[in-house]
Amino acid sequence: MEKSIYSVKQLNSYIKNILETDPFLKCITVQGEVGNCNYHGSGHIYFTIKENTDVINCIMWKGNASKLKFRMEPGQQIVIKGYVGVYEAQGKYQLYANEIEPAGLGDLYQKYEKLKAELEERGLFSEMYKKPIPKYSLKIGVATSETGAVINDIINVTSRRNKYVQLYLKPTAVQGELAAQSIVNSIKFLDEQDLDVIIVGRGGGSLEDLWCFNEEIVAQAIFDAKTPIISAVGHETDFSISDFVADLRAPTPSAAAELAVFEYDEFVNTLERYKTTFRNYIDTKIDAYKNKTEVYESKIEKFSPMSKLNTYKQLISEYRDKLSYGFNDKFAETKRLLPEYKNNLSNFFNDKFIRRKHTLQLFIEKLEGLSPLEKISRGFAYVSGADGPIVSTKDVDVGDDISLIIKDGKIDAKVSGKQDGEIYGKE
Repeated sequence: MEKSIYSVKQLNSYIKNILETDPFLKCITVQGEVGNCNYHGSGHIYFTIKENTDVINCIMWKGNASKLKFRMEPGQQIVIKGYVGVYEAQGKYQLYANEIEPAGLGDLYQKYEKLKAELEERGLFSEMYKKPIPKYSLKIGVATSETGAVINDIINVTSRRNKYVQLYLKPTAVQGELAAQSIVNSIKFLDEQDLDVIIVGRGGGSLEDLWCFNEEIVAQAIFDAKTPIISAVGHETDFSISDFVADLRAPTPSAAAELAVFEYDEFVNTLERYKTTFRNYIDTKIDAYKNKTEVYESKIEKFSPMSKLNTYKQLISEYRDKLSYGFNDKFAETKRLLPEYKNNLSNFFNDKFIRRKHTLQLFIEKLEGLSPLEKISRGFAYVSGADGPIVSTKDVDVGDDISLIIKDGKIDAKVSGKQDGEIYGKE
């Protein structure tokens, strides 16, 4: 019977299928020493684990790598939880890591999580207790080792950003059994120096190396400090309890210096911008108030008594001129028409005089016809008694003295008799 011949791809696929369907290899925990380790720019981690001369290729994808709580270094003992798969293109199997922990530190992680939960429940992580970091700090305390890269990085960043900032270093043990108490002492000392802010930190390391920053006494000292504190422990992926308690967490000591030290040149430029803006604002306000003042002055001048008086004077002058011009025109017109008015008035009065004279003559003739003197001149007499004119027989009695006024004199007489009734027409 002739045997089948398989391609390389078919063989790799067959082996891959066997390995990836094996229940034992789907979820496996492996311990070993980190060999080569490459943190790729994509976020993936490519590394190997070994035991003596035996080596296994490993990979941790970006999603799981972002959750890693420490930075792997060659020579570290680690425990990997993951699964075995085959990179078919190269025909090699490798371990795909889902979780990684330093070997032998499981108890520390449990202790870390327990203390973290307790302190969080007590409110040491609460945002309401966090103090703001001053924007323009000039006196900065640093609690770290006096040797090593951390203090040098902070000095370099500070000198580059602001040469006027003063650093106050309190040499501090940041690793070992006495480190926690040393950190507490440094925080208390710096807190009494009237500083603007304090940086507490160290460089990267394993969980065991950084453990002093997970001690309860350190967390309590940070919480109790009156001065704002920036925690800068380890690398960007390292998180300590000090980071959660501090007023601000920096991913690295250099980043802590960047956050604490304001850039002097930028500050000066900002002041210049503010100065220019303020000057422009003031100039604008001055111009606005100047314009308002001019408007108010104009209104005051317009409504002032003197202004009113001047206006009235001008109006009076104009009215006087108009009146003078009008009077002169009227006078000239009247003078021109005066002969005509004189002639008309003379004719009017002559006509009136003639009509009145004629009317008067008629009244005179009427009055002459009605005059008592005229009557007397024609033979009539005016009779009067002691009490006045006698016009009736009832006005006298027989024997009364009477007077008769006639045309040429007066006659005194005595009534010898009287007869009542009309006597006109009787003989």
